Amino acid sequence: MGSIPLHYVDLRAFCYATEDERRVERALRTFLPEEYPIERAESEGHHGDRIVVLSARVENADDVRTVLDRVREADLAAIRADLDERVTEDCELYVGFDKAAAYRGEVKLGDGITFRAKVEAYPARKKAAIENVRGVLTA
Repeated sequence: MGSIPLHYVDLRAFCYATEDERRVERALRTFLPEEYPIERAESEGHHGDRIVVLSARVENADDVRTVLDRVREADLAAIRADLDERVTEDCELYVGFDKAAAYRGEVKLGDGITFRAKVEAYPARKKAAIENVRGVLTA
């Protein structure tokens, strides 16, 4: 297996008071290796409502490959078309995925699950990061 030009991947989903936390966790697990640990943090919304933040950081190369395999099921052409907006000056790639679709085991662009990857780039410039992301999304 080839090298993955990502230092790590962060996945995060918010579970609002009107949502079932187990369902949101199941949606997040759509992207993760089996039995991968998910961190849980409780917060409070502007009006005092409960918000649970579910997140996972994936750093092991094999686990990152698992996440990328799932990401590659999305509309890659749409992601590639917006790389200039999706990659930051800090060499981070951001993609949003539909939380309801992920709950059903589908991978679609949308809102609800945030995917953030720290992209390896030497020199650490946005242009180099975009080229590395292009390679990851076509491999």
